[in-house]
Amino acid sequence: MVFRKLPGVSASGMGLRLSQKFVFLLFLSGLVTLCFGALFFLPDSVRLKRIFLSKTESQPVTVGSENDVREHLKKGAKDPEHLRGITSAKGETSTKLKALGRKPSVTNEAKTDKKVAGGEALEDMTLSRSKTDSASKDEKVTSSSNQGANTDTSFDYNKFKKCLLKPPLGIEHGKPSDPQTLQRREKVKEMMKFAWDNYKSFAWGRNELRPLTRNGHIGNMFGGLRGASIVDSLDTLYIMGLMDEYNDAKEWVETSLDLNSMFKRKVMVLGEKLLPAFNTPTGIPRGVINLGSGTSWSWGWASAGSSILAEFGTLHLEFVHLSELSNNDIYTEKVMNIRKLLNKIEKPHGLYPNFLSPVSGNWVQHHVSIGGLGDSFYEYLIKSYLMSDKTDEEAKKMYYSALEAIEANLVQKSPGGLTYMAEWRGGILDHKMGHLACFSGGMVVIGADDGAPEKRQHYLDLAAEITHTCHESYSRSATKLGPEAFRFDGGAEATATRLSDRYYILRPEVIESYMYMWRLTHDPKYREWGWEAVEALEQHCRVEAGFSGIRDVYAQTVSHDNMQQSFFLSETLKYLYLLFSDDDLLPLEDWVFNTEAHPLPVVRKSCLQGEGGTHDKTTSE
Repeated sequence: MVFRKLPGVSASGMGLRLSQKFVFLLFLSGLVTLCFGALFFLPDSVRLKRIFLSKTESQPVTVGSENDVREHLKKGAKDPEHLRGITSAKGETSTKLKALGRKPSVTNEAKTDKKVAGGEALEDMTLSRSKTDSASKDEKVTSSSNQGANTDTSFDYNKFKKCLLKPPLGIEHGKPSDPQTLQRREKVKEMMKFAWDNYKSFAWGRNELRPLTRNGHIGNMFGGLRGASIVDSLDTLYIMGLMDEYNDAKEWVETSLDLNSMFKRKVMVLGEKLLPAFNTPTGIPRGVINLGSGTSWSWGWASAGSSILAEFGTLHLEFVHLSELSNNDIYTEKVMNIRKLLNKIEKPHGLYPNFLSPVSGNWVQHHVSIGGLGDSFYEYLIKSYLMSDKTDEEAKKMYYSALEAIEANLVQKSPGGLTYMAEWRGGILDHKMGHLACFSGGMVVIGADDGAPEKRQHYLDLAAEITHTCHESYSRSATKLGPEAFRFDGGAEATATRLSDRYYILRPEVIESYMYMWRLTHDPKYREWGWEAVEALEQHCRVEAGFSGIRDVYAQTVSHDNMQQSFFLSETLKYLYLLFSDDDLLPLEDWVFNTEAHPLPVVRKSCLQGEGGTHDKTTSE
């Protein structure tokens, strides 16, 4: 997420989505993908530019991350003052987006019945002022952020499409030849339709569905914005071929999604409005920004006014993508400045602590976690390298150096032989691994081929061992679903020893690693493990009107938390569907999933700057 889904939701607070990161993240990550990444799948007749047109002026809105919510929920009712930080004294809404953090990735996509979208859709979605039907002169970005921007802001979709190595949706939309695998994929598709239909029936236009009480949930998570499940589900619906549902969602986005509280006309304007958060002595953005005034500040709960690693470190994919779409390098410059600082400052034992002062540029606490607060930073290092078509050597170097430090200091082996990622607190290990950290099996495996050749098998083995441990956290529970966190001390192994860690809120990280491990090893056990998760979800989380998280994975009789999280639709079910699909459905050679499982295209600049394409076959799809 820019904050990946963060841990720490108490049993009483499980209803909140804890892993999003910057208002920018749910709606820039979701909408940029919807509007631009999805162009590779959308029908030619699509018109989405109305999304970016302002109807009325709105009051300033505060935009920030969700890490605070997660951490506040950890404290729960014990410290109600903590939760008051979510809104300002003036009543301005603190908008937390599914930011760019891990949870996977970027943009929403869709699937066309028989062909990939043509140039007309792209023409409708260009950021050029001349392409906006009621655009007036004042719509042109005039702030200093446009310095160095290319005056031609149109995006050459046809050239971009030619640079894909394979058709985005495969030859037969990833249809597996094996009858059993196809049957399982169809079951996942049915689960998505069931979840979607109930959301539409009982919570349409709200952020998330409460399936037990059959009503919608808005909450503080997304500020004043509505329809999070709709935005989050667009690409999943399209990829699965649920076109009626997709068209309903698209129509709602076109006609009802009110983004005036976030930005006026275009995604580019939203990006511009986020830039003042970077106006700090170090260039490290603060966690909250008022979009109206441009004033930014750090979360009150963050130690000494610090910024969070998984927030400012999970902006890279989306900001680079935004620069590609807008022909404005300012966004890339901002995230590259973050890198520059991180490379310059001393790192304890080569590790990146979770809290950094945006004023001094020094670490505030020496708490290191591959789970919440840190997770997606590491994920975005290797994914930045992959999305650059393996030209971002700095990201590659930072990733493998960080992985070496993680192995030296955090990776542990239990007495029972399970490999896990501990947390590090000023040199003292906390032998706990969170569900959020289970994405790391997938992270390690996607980088196995690009490290030192002699370490390739080691990385494959490490990824397999971590994924095995996370599977054990599922198989050792009564429900065969994993807890929020599990420990390796006091005789416990891969089990939650605290009541507050026993819940499951439909999280995707374990299944995410299954999908990547299957794609890169084709070991059939990962599909079997994925099917075990499907059966457990069906048995324990499916209720009459949707899917719900559960409060105790070890209880024989489950208690539901009455929340169908939006990431269940965008991530958990998408990863399951891809797990049971052929590899040519969103091939990893062409696509990188952001932390929220929205795919972003690999940028092949050498191809884009030339005349030819890398795979002319794609143009006929």
